[in-house]
Amino acid sequence: MRGEFTCDDSGVRVITAPVPWVHRIAWIVATATFLLIVVGGLVTSKGVGMSVPDWPTTYGYNMFLFPYSKWVGGIFWEHSHRLIASGVGLLTLILAGATFLKDRRGWVRWLAVMAVLAVTIQGVLGGLRVTLYKDQIGIFHTALAQSFFGLLLIFIAITGRGFLRGTWFADRTAASLRWLVLAGLALTYFQIAVAATIRHQHAPLAICDFPSAYGQLIPATDPTALKVINAQRQVDKIAPVTAGQIYLQLVHRAGAVVLLLIVIATAILSIKKTPLGHWLRAWSLVWVGAILLQILLGAITIWSNKAADIATSHMALGALLTGYAILFTFRLFCAASDSKAKEISGLMESKASKKMKVVAA
Repeated sequence: MRGEFTCDDSGVRVITAPVPWVHRIAWIVATATFLLIVVGGLVTSKGVGMSVPDWPTTYGYNMFLFPYSKWVGGIFWEHSHRLIASGVGLLTLILAGATFLKDRRGWVRWLAVMAVLAVTIQGVLGGLRVTLYKDQIGIFHTALAQSFFGLLLIFIAITGRGFLRGTWFADRTAASLRWLVLAGLALTYFQIAVAATIRHQHAPLAICDFPSAYGQLIPATDPTALKVINAQRQVDKIAPVTAGQIYLQLVHRAGAVVLLLIVIATAILSIKKTPLGHWLRAWSLVWVGAILLQILLGAITIWSNKAADIATSHMALGALLTGYAILFTFRLFCAASDSKAKEISGLMESKASKKMKVVAA
């Protein structure tokens, strides 16, 4: 089934039902990608990122033939991450193939090509992270993974019923908030970069208390103060910390506060501008709730001395928030479109097809 059609006032045929297989496959790929992100987070949280020192092989074996009896300790998590990544790559190729077979919208096909390129680059970055042993690569690896996840969420949307029927378009009230939400998305990416830098330093918590920082809002980091801080950390059997690591944690905390203010402002304006039941209210309130939960998970990560499962949950929710912000921004920019909505969302008949109908008539 390719979809159900209707005709607009000018007689142009527009698709009104989803392209089922593409839509379903997109859901599968997105779910597998989120699982991959979670397992990748566990690899970093447990500090087992170099448990397998070679790539694309695993201790000299073809990765798909590596004996299960050798999946022990950190090798289990690192090798599992590689296998799931391979599965996501294969599923992305299937998604692209289904898109070219079932969806005639040219721009959607280009998105499928972008998804294949993104997952390929992601795999190469993961391999270089191992072979070059560069933590900086891990930061880009993290950002691209979450961007790829957001792209898949857009793919789910554009092959779904609401988008294809044009309900995502011509909503000027909602569109008026698009720049504010875009600012929230940009700050979300800034938070990703800072968090990834912190996680890939392979260092313990730079600040061990929350909401204060060594009992202050902004702790002193001069040599004398740092000496006192590290003396206490030694008593608590925690590795010493540098001033730069403390500043990085403070920047991450400040970014979270600013992002929360942007999200709250979005929710307040949504309630003021839209009637009860409008989709924008629900989306903005979900965003507020998710950000508050993310801040709570960040606090528990500190209080639990960076317990691996809690830290991974914090990272996983961060991935969901990034994907959500990408999709939210996309929908609001769609809402700014009106006269071209059907051309953007629908499957239009080609001019050649119309001419054939005229000749036949």
